[in-house]
Amino acid sequence: MSVMVARKKVVRKWEKLPGRNTFCCDGRIMMARQKGIFYLTLFLILGTCALFFAFECRYLAVQLSPAIPVFAAVLFLFAMATLLRTSFSDPGVIPRALPDEAAFIEMEIEATNGTVPQGQRPPPRIKNFQINNQIVKLKYCYTCKIFRPPRASHCSICDNCVERFDHHCPWVGNCVGKRNYRYFYLFILSLSLLTIYIFTFNIVYVALITGELGLLSSRSQSLTVLTVLEVLICFFTLWSVVGLTGFHTFLVALNQTTNEDIKGSWTGKNRVQNPYSHGNIVKNCCEVLCGPLPPSVLDRRGILQQEESTAQEGSCPRGPSTQEPPATQGPGQAQEGHCVPSLQVPAPSVSDTEMPEEKQRTPGELPVPSLDAGRAEH
Repeated sequence: MSVMVARKKVVRKWEKLPGRNTFCCDGRIMMARQKGIFYLTLFLILGTCALFFAFECRYLAVQLSPAIPVFAAVLFLFAMATLLRTSFSDPGVIPRALPDEAAFIEMEIEATNGTVPQGQRPPPRIKNFQINNQIVKLKYCYTCKIFRPPRASHCSICDNCVERFDHHCPWVGNCVGKRNYRYFYLFILSLSLLTIYIFTFNIVYVALITGELGLLSSRSQSLTVLTVLEVLICFFTLWSVVGLTGFHTFLVALNQTTNEDIKGSWTGKNRVQNPYSHGNIVKNCCEVLCGPLPPSVLDRRGILQQEESTAQEGSCPRGPSTQEPPATQGPGQAQEGHCVPSLQVPAPSVSDTEMPEEKQRTPGELPVPSLDAGRAEH
């Protein structure tokens, strides 16, 4: 006898989220699928710092000050912490509209724009929103089926709408948006300081070691080969990282994003003022870097329950409630060999089989009133 058993399989919401993202540690880590350049970033930072701590720091700590490796370790740990925080966090992805919500938005758009004749291009799907006495346009996303909030944009690499979208950075392997921009800025700032620090003390190390051992000695040449490699890596990294830090410092002071700067949203032909700027550098920096951090709206680790039915075969045991059918069975009784569950059915008070012989009637025979009933009527 086969029995259908329903089992509930626990499924997390991150397993069903659309978009091109990678999740690890049961949805706690969220990254883009293209992570090759992120691994290159880790290799360059870890490799350069490992060479610096292994060779130069020991010599400089003895010759100059033991605070040199301590300060380098603090910068290294801070840079790595902000890098991982930027790479592994939700940048501010906006959930896509559910089917019912998308249908309701479509009905609103049709009611606003009316029916468009065939052959004509439909009008753009835009809503006007007022911020600080200035009109801001909210654009419709055909992929997410929503009107994007102000300053949000759709990332073509991650295939998600990101709130306060700045840019997609392949060096950190994630989008940079409202929820991780401050960590991204702190990462490039600390990395710039770390690069300048290592670059400077590598030159000091080369000057000290050549002055002590001589420029042509074999030991000084062997020690300076790796140092020159570090100097070259820091030199080429210095221009890009320090320049990027300066550019984002300028954007933070204006309370502006990279996406808005590239598109010329506030510096174009219309010369529209930035409605998000407070007109004060300190206030803009405090809002961007020290403002409240909104929680993630994805609920990546939320639970979705799905039922799975599985068939199991087994025999029905015979207990005290199961009785064998008699040898003579009627057409409606169970056959021998089958399990008959005990069902408690209330028996009728008087049945045809329990009536006396003179009161039993054949099928189709009408009931005959008794003599006592007739006397009672008279």
